[in-house]
Amino acid sequence: MAGLKQPKLNVNRLPPSAKLVIKVLESDGLLTQKDIINKTYLPARTVRYALRRLREEKLIQERFYFQDARQSLYGLNAQAREAITA
Repeated sequence: MAGLKQPKLNVNRLPPSAKLVIKVLESDGLLTQKDIINKTYLPARTVRYALRRLREEKLIQERFYFQDARQSLYGLNAQAREAITA
Protein backbone atom coordinates (compact mmCIF):
# COMPACT_ATOMS: atom_id res chain seq x y z
CA MET A 1 0.00 0.00 0.00
CA ALA A 2 1.89 2.97 -1.31
CA GLY A 3 0.13 5.85 0.46
CA LEU A 4 0.28 4.56 4.05
CA LYS A 5 3.00 5.74 6.40
CA GLN A 6 4.22 3.83 9.40
CA PRO A 7 3.66 5.67 12.70
CA LYS A 8 6.83 7.38 13.90
CA LEU A 9 7.92 6.96 17.47
CA ASN A 10 8.65 10.44 18.80
CA VAL A 11 11.12 9.90 21.61
CA ASN A 12 12.56 13.41 21.52
CA ARG A 13 10.26 14.58 24.31
CA LEU A 14 10.99 11.56 26.54
CA PRO A 15 13.66 11.60 29.26
CA PRO A 16 16.80 9.49 28.75
CA SER A 17 15.61 6.97 31.34
CA ALA A 18 12.43 6.30 29.35
CA LYS A 19 14.48 5.84 26.17
CA LEU A 20 16.66 3.29 27.97
CA VAL A 21 13.60 1.43 29.24
CA ILE A 22 12.26 1.30 25.66
CA LYS A 23 15.53 -0.25 24.48
CA VAL A 24 15.51 -2.85 27.27
CA LEU A 25 11.87 -3.78 26.62
CA GLU A 26 12.59 -3.95 22.90
CA SER A 27 15.40 -6.44 23.40
CA ASP A 28 14.05 -8.48 26.33
CA GLY A 29 10.26 -8.39 25.92
CA LEU A 30 7.98 -8.45 28.96
CA LEU A 31 9.71 -7.55 32.22
CA THR A 32 8.75 -6.68 35.77
CA GLN A 33 9.80 -3.39 37.30
CA LYS A 34 12.48 -5.23 39.30
CA ASP A 35 13.82 -6.80 36.10
CA ILE A 36 14.01 -3.38 34.43
CA ILE A 37 15.86 -1.97 37.45
CA ASN A 38 18.37 -4.85 37.35
CA LYS A 39 18.98 -4.58 33.61
CA THR A 40 19.26 -0.79 33.39
CA TYR A 41 21.03 -0.12 36.72
CA LEU A 42 18.66 2.81 37.20
CA PRO A 43 17.24 3.69 40.63
CA ALA A 44 13.75 2.36 41.36
CA ARG A 45 12.28 5.86 41.48
CA THR A 46 13.72 6.69 38.05
CA VAL A 47 12.30 3.49 36.56
CA ARG A 48 8.87 4.28 38.03
CA TYR A 49 9.04 7.76 36.48
CA ALA A 50 10.12 6.33 33.10
CA LEU A 51 7.28 3.79 33.15
CA ARG A 52 4.79 6.50 34.05
CA ARG A 53 5.95 8.68 31.15
CA LEU A 54 5.78 5.73 28.74
CA ARG A 55 2.25 4.93 29.96
CA GLU A 56 1.24 8.57 29.41
CA GLU A 57 2.56 8.38 25.85
CA LYS A 58 0.73 5.04 25.40
CA LEU A 59 3.93 3.25 24.37
CA ILE A 60 3.85 0.37 26.85
CA GLN A 61 1.35 -2.18 28.02
CA GLU A 62 0.97 -3.36 31.59
CA ARG A 63 -0.05 -6.96 32.23
CA PHE A 64 -0.90 -9.00 35.28
CA TYR A 65 2.03 -11.10 36.53
CA PHE A 66 0.61 -14.46 37.60
CA GLN A 67 3.74 -15.61 39.48
CA ASP A 68 3.55 -12.64 41.84
CA ALA A 69 0.30 -10.68 41.97
CA ARG A 70 2.08 -7.73 43.60
CA GLN A 71 4.01 -7.04 40.41
CA SER A 72 3.11 -6.20 36.83
CA LEU A 73 4.74 -7.11 33.55
CA TYR A 74 5.64 -4.27 31.21
CA GLY A 75 6.21 -4.49 27.49
CA LEU A 76 6.05 -2.36 24.38
CA ASN A 77 2.62 -2.17 22.83
CA ALA A 78 2.01 -3.04 19.18
CA GLN A 79 2.18 0.58 18.01
CA ALA A 80 5.58 1.13 19.63
CA ARG A 81 6.97 -2.17 18.26
CA GLU A 82 5.85 -1.27 14.73
CA ALA A 83 7.35 2.20 14.97
CA ILE A 84 10.67 0.84 16.24
CA THR A 85 10.99 -1.78 13.51
CA ALA A 86 9.95 0.65 10.77
